[in-house]
Amino acid sequence: MKKIGIIRCEKNMDRCPLTNCFRSLKNKIEGFKIYEDCELMGVFTCHCPGEKTEDLAKILKAKGAEVIHFCTCTFAKKTSEGWVARDGGFCENINEIIEKVHEATSLPCVKGTAHLPKGYELQTWE
Repeated sequence: MKKIGIIRCEKNMDRCPLTNCFRSLKNKIEGFKIYEDCELMGVFTCHCPGEKTEDLAKILKAKGAEVIHFCTCTFAKKTSEGWVARDGGFCENINEIIEKVHEATSLPCVKGTAHLPKGYELQTWE
């Protein structure tokens, strides 16, 4: 069973209770379709400009997380067409933050949870 940590964006935390992220994880769909079985180990909120994210990720790893997912809202946004990545999400530095977290923890990091944009291929830092 793959043990998952999730990092979300502070810019969406007052609007989103992560309901669809948790549903996607439970049902192994969207960003979690790559796992045969998985369980949630913990969730943290990244605060701009992401300076403490590496420390938060290390805590997730210490608590048993084997992979860290970054919420889709960090790189995509909801439009009348559905979720799209072309105009970016809440975080303009998401790739750099993911890279730093991966380097700090040596854990695989996956960009995407629920609401994946149409045609989006999961990006993984390994």
